Amino acid sequence: MKIAFFLLPKIEVVCLTPHFTLRQTLEKMEHHRYTAVPILNDNGSYHGTVTEGDLLWFFKNNEELSFENAHRHTLSEVTLRLSNQTVQIDSNMEDLIRIAKVQNFVPVIDDMDKFIGIVRRSDIIEYCAGKMF
Repeated sequence: MKIAFFLLPKIEVVCLTPHFTLRQTLEKMEHHRYTAVPILNDNGSYHGTVTEGDLLWFFKNNEELSFENAHRHTLSEVTLRLSNQTVQIDSNMEDLIRIAKVQNFVPVIDDMDKFIGIVRRSDIIEYCAGKMF
């Protein structure tokens, strides 16, 4: 099975950039009901994934920060606690499954390290469950 079978293409993925304000980030995550969102650099490369926990810790450790002034801070100021691994589009399924065990989604990159989409863990589980029954 090819990874491309599971790929949710970049155009359908909610992504952020380090230039997003914290308020924009929170509103986008709330609107889409996501707990983690990929961050892309200006050149389209995968930068990391911001989680609700990252934002909570940032708010906790910055007492002057509130939702009312969150527009004054950018996502680039937030420390990303987890280092989500990526796979290349031509990687094997074993690599994809190994990574998906510990990540909600796996960012997929091309051979020039450009972000091309994600594979959701739920899609992998659904596929495997279908093969079992």
